[in-house]
Amino acid sequence: MGTYSFLDNKCAMVGPGGNVNLAAGAAAAEEGISITPTEDVNTMTIGADGDGMHSLHANKSGEVTVRLLKTSPVNQQLSQMYALQTASSANHGQNSMTLSNTQIGDFITMRQVAFRKAPDLTYAKEGQIVEWIFHAVKIDRALGGNV
Repeated sequence: MGTYSFLDNKCAMVGPGGNVNLAAGAAAAEEGISITPTEDVNTMTIGADGDGMHSLHANKSGEVTVRLLKTSPVNQQLSQMYALQTASSANHGQNSMTLSNTQIGDFITMRQVAFRKAPDLTYAKEGQIVEWIFHAVKIDRALGGNV
């Protein structure tokens, strides 16, 4: 049986205004990084007679959520990139991201990545998590089996 550690993850975003580490060393929150497909890859349709068909969707889009501690210096880097990229459509949606974990054999690439919105902010008794949410037009996954 293998082992997993967030410390083995490498995740970077490259685009107009920066090259940012988003994984180990970025003061990531315990909840880490999530990659969620936008929609199902299949629609099943059943006819009146009970026969059916499958429709394969070409959609490879998804949402990437990066969770950082409030005190992470990466928040400033992302804020600056956000300001630059949302000031003009020439810079919007031009990011790429990669996430890899060589210990378990995962490799994920995300292309045509855009900031979904500025993060929600909470100022409370304890420091909070800052969630940066991105939309990716294309996500390619290669999951390993080393675990």
